[in-house]
Amino acid sequence: MSGPTTDFRPVAVGLVGAGPWARTMHAATFAAGPETQLAAVWARRPDAAAQLAAAHGARATTSFKELLDHCEAVAFAVPPDVQATLAVRAAQAGKALLLEKPLSLDLAGARALVRAIEDAGVVSQLVLTKRYHPRTREFLDDASAFRVDGARVVYVHGAFLGGEFATGWRLDRGALYDLGPHALDLIVAAVGPIHTIRAAGDLRRWIELTCEHQGGQISQLSLSGSIGVPRSQTVVELYGHTGLLAYDVAAIDHRECWPNLRRSFAAAVRSGVPTSLDARRGLMLQELIEQAAASLSS
Repeated sequence: MSGPTTDFRPVAVGLVGAGPWARTMHAATFAAGPETQLAAVWARRPDAAAQLAAAHGARATTSFKELLDHCEAVAFAVPPDVQATLAVRAAQAGKALLLEKPLSLDLAGARALVRAIEDAGVVSQLVLTKRYHPRTREFLDDASAFRVDGARVVYVHGAFLGGEFATGWRLDRGALYDLGPHALDLIVAAVGPIHTIRAAGDLRRWIELTCEHQGGQISQLSLSGSIGVPRSQTVVELYGHTGLLAYDVAAIDHRECWPNLRRSFAAAVRSGVPTSLDARRGLMLQELIEQAAASLSS
């Protein structure tokens, strides 16, 4: 996933956002190094940005423009509509981008962001956390040699019922936009490109996605963030004439993903060569989500 680095100077990363995900993943990951350093933090709430920056020896900036003056790359931990707008400005300033999913809350925003990235020629990478765990890579390697006829993903948790991650955009757009990118990314990686996708259910309660893949396979994805379970349940199952290949994604320790993500991003920035998990893949996932949402509304 990562290429060779030709320059071992730590990549100076500016962090946009100071919420729970910025605190627990982004700031700690990039401050830990040695491939990166957390250079600056900017957030809508200056006090939160100052507190987070101080905890990691970084600079708290008073504006997004000031943040861009103190970094080589920008990591985003903000709502998708905010990310889509600010990331365009960062790309135009020549900064590499670490992006959350979905890229935007609408397809037009995602397309505009990808266009800005490609026009600027900057590196981009997605925080699809599960893809950076060695066990996920092993599963996908096994899947490449497994003849799949049908597949199923179940990804459910209770974070939307309350707590720090029950935020406005998640409650409004539901599991399709928050969990959908993870599930769709895994099923595309394991089975192959999706030709058509249809949705049924309720965005805020439970969504079922039926996918027809270009190779003729059918997959079914069950998504919800409003289920009263003690921990996230994420299982990928591939079915074929030789049997079953299954992966319990929820069993992995996500903290093991973060150093791999950091190393991968730093290598991409220094080499100028993005991984396959770039903004173009994010756009593909966004197109599938929008197709599913359209089928739901019709």
